[in-house]
Amino acid sequence: MCVNYTPTRKEQLAHFNVSGQHLDDYKLETWQDYSAPIIRHHCGKPEVLLAAYSMIPKSKMPPDVKRFSTMNARAETIGQLRSYAKPWRESKLCLVPMQHFYEPCYESGKAERWEIGLKHEDDFAVAALYREWPEENGAVSYSFTQITINADEHTLMKRMHRPGDEKRSLVIVPRSDYDEWLSCTDPEFARTLLQLYPAELMQAHPVQRIKKSESASLFD
Repeated sequence: MCVNYTPTRKEQLAHFNVSGQHLDDYKLETWQDYSAPIIRHHCGKPEVLLAAYSMIPKSKMPPDVKRFSTMNARAETIGQLRSYAKPWRESKLCLVPMQHFYEPCYESGKAERWEIGLKHEDDFAVAALYREWPEENGAVSYSFTQITINADEHTLMKRMHRPGDEKRSLVIVPRSDYDEWLSCTDPEFARTLLQLYPAELMQAHPVQRIKKSESASLFD
């Protein structure tokens, strides 16, 4: 599933009715454990903050536990798995604003990196779940996971990933549903909002991967 995406730029966060000017800088592309903006409801209105991309970041895993990925949570099991169940029950729902996400396509006979986005919007948001981490200094840090659903019948997303593997997709949330998703307090109703985005409104094409060393701060 998706392990890399391009986050929305600070100056574009205003399109989500939030301001990113107070945020620390973040990278051009987001990978595991990188900090990136998420949007949540706080005191009845949307709030943007930086969170680590992995529900359980490496820094929070016990040293004697083998590292495992929590970048993506399957909608079918999000309420049962220990990594996600408590935040899911508590409706810690958020949006991840982005420009594109990346998936491997094997149609050429080998894995090619494809960039996926929307045809008529430069920025969009996907459904996600976050959690809070109390820090020793009294502060609170945040982490998040993106939610995925089955895409075996989706015209575009079924083209991604290794042949024979189950096809999965991030959940692109329509702008008209942002508030409903963020303010939802019923996990079972939230599950009904996890739908595939219309393929005809999406676009995808192969791109080269930029080196992580070149993925500098947005404002360097």
